[in-house]
Amino acid sequence: MGSLRLGLLGFGTVVRGIHLETLRRLRGVTVAAVADADPRARAEAERLLPGAAVRSSEAELLAEPDLDAVMVCLPAGEQAAAATAVLGSGRHVYVEKPIATNVADARAVVEAWRSAGTVGMAGLNYRHHPHYRRARELIRSGAVGELVGARSVFSLPGAVGQPEWKRSRDAGGGVLLDLGSHHADLVHFLLGEPVREVFAEVRSQRAEDDSATVELRLGSGLLVQSLFSLAAIDEERFEVYGTEGKLTVDRCYALDVEIRPATRERDRLRRLGRGLRSLRHASFMVTRTRAPACEPSYPLALERFVAAVRGEAAAEPDLLDGYRSLAVVAAAMESARTGAPVAPAPVPELEPAPA
Repeated sequence: MGSLRLGLLGFGTVVRGIHLETLRRLRGVTVAAVADADPRARAEAERLLPGAAVRSSEAELLAEPDLDAVMVCLPAGEQAAAATAVLGSGRHVYVEKPIATNVADARAVVEAWRSAGTVGMAGLNYRHHPHYRRARELIRSGAVGELVGARSVFSLPGAVGQPEWKRSRDAGGGVLLDLGSHHADLVHFLLGEPVREVFAEVRSQRAEDDSATVELRLGSGLLVQSLFSLAAIDEERFEVYGTEGKLTVDRCYALDVEIRPATRERDRLRRLGRGLRSLRHASFMVTRTRAPACEPSYPLALERFVAAVRGEAAAEPDLLDGYRSLAVVAAAMESARTGAPVAPAPVPELEPAPA
């Protein structure tokens, strides 16, 4: 195919500060149209993308001719309806996480995707981070032995400066949708098991539901514990414990995945060999420094979407992965409301799209 003509539905801070830099670098991709209801965002779009058509609504953007694909980057409560409309127009779609705020809307997105037969990808970009890709390989190779349990933390330093909708649960805000959706996806990506039961508690400190603890029981009985907060420090860690060692991904600060052996004596020997990995560390350092916001998974996810549209790769994560993540988050929100464990809604089975 020739140049891929892309529409941006939403032109907020994430698009302007992160995605736009990547889209400008992608060979054979043209941002042909932008739509945003905020006149200030439209003025920025006209300034930054002088060749693009700038519109005020989703309907106007979808009426633009020759658009091949659309990125949906809207407030969480508006994502599902917009994604469904894009798919209904026959375009490929990249939907920022979460793809919806409830299971019914997420299912509607999946059904629209099945009917459209186009590429549908969810913006759960962290599974494209080199550390998480490496961690998955190590876990599956048996590097930490039989899995015993896992725990994670994902926090950001306060909700100050966030859009108002992110501070309101009814508008689609809250830490579970914002941060918890990433780790719900990573649990499945890294550990390869479905979540069978969720127990969660939330706290509102600086905004509604801005901190939460979550306990997951997976299909094999494996337990995962997580802390999420929009009122703490900048940190993201994922730790997997096994019979032969412990694997740690520190996405924000580490230069590599760390594996600690099961005994202190073996760990001392591991520390002596750290210098042998310096070349790999240097390579990752360059990759991270060049990425928007020093986060390499952002451009890698968009590159994967473009490759999928061109038929060169499978969309990963796809909209079914987006549904699976949302189902876990929705179960966590229901558990926090009721005080009881909740089973996530089952993931729908996809039948072939009608001819």
